[in-house]
Amino acid sequence: MIGSREFTATLADNAASRAFWDLLPLELDMIEMNGNEKYGNLPQSLPVDVHYPGTISTGDLLLWGNRTVVLFYETFPSSYGYTVLGRLDAPEDLAEAVGRGNIRITFAR
Repeated sequence: MIGSREFTATLADNAASRAFWDLLPLELDMIEMNGNEKYGNLPQSLPVDVHYPGTISTGDLLLWGNRTVVLFYETFPSSYGYTVLGRLDAPEDLAEAVGRGNIRITFAR
C-alpha cells in the first residue's frame, strides 16, 4: 500500500522472496534516491543471489545487499547487482503514487 493506492506484486521463486514473504506484513520508511527509486532497510538480512539485470524496469522490487529493499518507479540502465524479490503486476501509475520525497510503504500478503 502506497498512501491510499494498492499495488499487487508477483514474487520471484527464490529464497530471498520467500524470506521476504515471511516478514509480511511490514511497513517501511522508503527513502527517495536518484529520481527513480525508493529504498528502505529490512529488520533482518535475507538470502542473496545477485544478478546484474543491465536494465531496471518500472515496478521492479529488488534487494540490494542483504537488507535493503528497493522499489523502482522508472526504467533505466544499471550496472548494479541485485537479488530479485519480484515485480509489481501493473506499475503504470507507480511514479505518481510514490511522488518525489520519502514515503512509507506497507507490504502485505
